[in-house]
Amino acid sequence: MSTLSKYALILAACTGMLSCSNNKTVRGNYGIVPLPQEMAEQQGASFELTPSTQISYPDGNELMKQNASFLSSYIKEATGYELPVVAGVAGKGINLSLDKNIQNPEGYKLVVTANGIQISGETEAGVFYGIQTLRKSIPTAKGANIELPAVNINDYPRFKYRGMMLDVGRHFFPVDSVKKYIDILALHNINTFHWHLTDDQGWRIEIKKYPKLTEIGSKRSETVIGHNSGKYDGQEYGGFYTQDEIRYVVKYAQERYITIIPEIDMPGHQQAALASYLELGCTGGPYEVWKQWGVSEDVICAGNEQAMQFLEDVLAEIIELFPSKYIHVGGDECPKVRWEKCPKCQARIKAEGIKGDKKHSAEEYLQSYVISRMEKFVESKGRHIIGWDEILEGGLAPNATVMSWRGMEGGTEAARQKHDVVMSPNTFVYLDYYQSSDTENEPQAIGGYLPLEKVYSFEPVPEGLTPEEQKYIIGAQANLWTEYIPTFSQVEYMVLPRMGALAETQWTDPSKKDYRSFLPRMIHLTEVYDRLGYNYAKHIFDINATLTPNTESGMLEISLLKFGDGDIYYTLDGSVPTRNSIKYESPVSIDKDTDFKAIVIRPNGNVSRLFNEQIRFNKATIKPVTLKESPSKGYTFNGASVLVDGLSGNENYKTGRWLGFQGKDVDAVIDLKTPTEFSIISFNTNVVKGDWIMGATKIVVKISDDGKTFREIANKAIPVLKQDDKDGLYPQEITFKPVTARYVEVIIKGSKLPSWHGGAGSDAFLFVDEIIVE
Repeated sequence: MSTLSKYALILAACTGMLSCSNNKTVRGNYGIVPLPQEMAEQQGASFELTPSTQISYPDGNELMKQNASFLSSYIKEATGYELPVVAGVAGKGINLSLDKNIQNPEGYKLVVTANGIQISGETEAGVFYGIQTLRKSIPTAKGANIELPAVNINDYPRFKYRGMMLDVGRHFFPVDSVKKYIDILALHNINTFHWHLTDDQGWRIEIKKYPKLTEIGSKRSETVIGHNSGKYDGQEYGGFYTQDEIRYVVKYAQERYITIIPEIDMPGHQQAALASYLELGCTGGPYEVWKQWGVSEDVICAGNEQAMQFLEDVLAEIIELFPSKYIHVGGDECPKVRWEKCPKCQARIKAEGIKGDKKHSAEEYLQSYVISRMEKFVESKGRHIIGWDEILEGGLAPNATVMSWRGMEGGTEAARQKHDVVMSPNTFVYLDYYQSSDTENEPQAIGGYLPLEKVYSFEPVPEGLTPEEQKYIIGAQANLWTEYIPTFSQVEYMVLPRMGALAETQWTDPSKKDYRSFLPRMIHLTEVYDRLGYNYAKHIFDINATLTPNTESGMLEISLLKFGDGDIYYTLDGSVPTRNSIKYESPVSIDKDTDFKAIVIRPNGNVSRLFNEQIRFNKATIKPVTLKESPSKGYTFNGASVLVDGLSGNENYKTGRWLGFQGKDVDAVIDLKTPTEFSIISFNTNVVKGDWIMGATKIVVKISDDGKTFREIANKAIPVLKQDDKDGLYPQEITFKPVTARYVEVIIKGSKLPSWHGGAGSDAFLFVDEIIVE
C-alpha cells in the first residue's frame, strides 16, 4: 500500500473516531497540508498526549521559549487544555531543540515514539514549521487524550520564498484582521506577507513627512457600486495604519517567522497621493482619491524633481519601518497618456537621452528611468527592490527581483537574464477570481475562474529553463486584490481553502504532489479551520462533476465524485434530489434535454450544495467537430467539443464553457454523421469590452456532403458594438431555406477594437459557446 493511501486510511479512521464524542482517547492524523517531503510510520507504541504532558525548550533561548508557548496554545485550541512549558529537557514530553545537522534553515525533524515527541530544526524557524505539522496532526477533541502514532518526519520547503499578498488599498482591514491573516499564513507554512499598502483608491500608511497622505489620501468620498456601474454608495470610506501600528504588526509577523514586504506602487496607482499633493502630478489637478475601480491615467509626474524626491522620501520612511530585504515598488499598469503631453516629462526624456524603439516608446522607457532611480535609492539603504514584471521593460539592475503576474513569460525572461523571480501568474494564483462556475451563488468577484484544482496544478518553474536558470525561480506567491472584498470574512472565504493548494505548491516537491491524495488531507485541514472559526469556502465538500462528450454514442457522460462520507443522489427532471431519488453508482449518460441535479447526503443528515446542470440537445450536440484555427492561448479549455457539448456558458468567460479567439475567426466544421435537414444556426457571444472582448461581426454558413468540398449557403453581417452597448451575452442567429447536408461549416468573424476603445486598432477577442443547429 502506498504512503498516500495510508494517509487516506488514517484520515478515514480518525474521522470515524471524531464522531464518537464519548471516547477518552482520540487518534491523531499525519495526513496534513502541505505534505511533508519524507514521512515514515514506525512500528511500536504510540505516544499519548495528556494534560500533564510538558513542552520543553533549550534554556536561555527566548525564540524557542516562544515556540513552546505557541505549541501550548495550539494544543489548547484543539483539546481545551494548556500544556506546561519548561526549560531544559522534559521527560516523556514534547522536546524542542536545535540540530545543526539539518541542512535547510527552515527544515525540521519530527519524531514520535512511546517516550515522547522530538521536534528539531537547524533554526528556530524550522522548529516552528515542525510545530505546525504537529498542530495540524492533532484532532479537535475537547478534554480528550490524543494518541499520536510513532512516526519519523524529515521535512523542508521546496522554495525559500513562499508568499501571500493582501491589498488594503481598495478596502482597508484593521490591525486585528491583519494579525489574523498572518496567523492564517503561519498555519500554511507561508513565510512572506506582501502588504499592498497604497493605490489610486486609498493611501493606508502614515508617512511623517507627508501628513496629507493620510489626512486626505486615506479617504474616498464614496465608492462605486459593483463593476464600475456609474452608481455610488454615498458613503465616505477610509482607514490607515499609524507607524506604531506598522511596527506592532511587523513584530507580530516576525514572531511567526514571517517577513513583511511592503509595497508602495509607483509611478502608477498613485492617485490617492496626487489628491493629497496636487503638485506631484502632470496636470496639477484637481484630483480626488479614486472612487471607482481600474487604473487611473493620472500618475506621478516623472519629469518633476519634486515628485521624484517625494517617492524617495516615502521609501526612506518605509525602509525604516520594515526590516525586509525587499521593498516592493510596484511598477505595473502605468498609463503614459499624461507623460506624452507633459512638458516636464518630455524635457526629462530629452535630458536623459531616452529614445523609443521597436519594442517600447520613449514614455515606456521613462518608466524604466523612474524604477531605476528608485532602485538606486533603495540599494543605497542596503535593500533590494522587487516589482511586477513590467519593470523588465527597459532593463534591470543586477539586484532587482521580478514578480511575474502576467502569466509566466515575464518570469521566464527574467530568469534567463539571471534575475531572481517570484512566480505569481494571474492564471493560477489570483485568489480574487471566482472559485466556482456557479457565480450566482458566490460573493461578487472581479471575474475569472480559479477553482481549487487549478491552484493546485500551478508549477512555478516553467519548462524550457536550463537547470542553472531554474535556480533563479526563488518561489511562488498568490495575490488577493480587494476591489470586491469589503469584509475580512470575505477575505477568509476567498483564500481558504485555496491557500492550502498554494502551500503544497510552495512547500512540497512536485514529484510527491497528487490532487486526489491532496483532497482528503485538505478536508482534514478544514477541521483546523473549523476550530479556529475561519470562514472558508465549502466547495471541497460538494460534488465534483466531470462532463465528457462521447461522439461515438452521441451522449454526454456525467461522472460524479465526492469526498468524505455520504451518498450521491440525483434527478433528471429538474426536481431537487432526496434519499428517495436515484442513488449514483456509475457514470450517467444523457442523450436528450435534461435538467440534471445531484446532492451528497452525509450520515449526519447534512446535505451538500446542489449540483445543477442544464443540458440542451440540438442537431449538432455531441457530434464530431473540428476547428480550422485553434483558440487563443489560455482560452482553449476542452477544445472544439466545447462548442457542441450541450452546455451553455454564463457571463464568466473563464469557466471553460467558452472558447476565445483573438485575431482569427471561429471556423468550426461539424459532422452531423448523417444527412440532416436544418435551417437555423445560432450561438451566443460574450462581451466584456474592458477585457478587449467584443461581439461577432459576420456569420458565414457552408455545407458539404463529403467533408471536403463546401459551398456557402448563407451569410449575415452583424452591427459592430457601440461604446454604450452593455457587456453581457449577445445571442446571434442566422436563418435560411431548409437544406440537407452531413457537414456544416460555421464561420464567425471577430473584429478590431473600435476607435472609442482604449486599445483601438488591436485585435479584439471573440468568445463563443454552443453552436446550435436546428
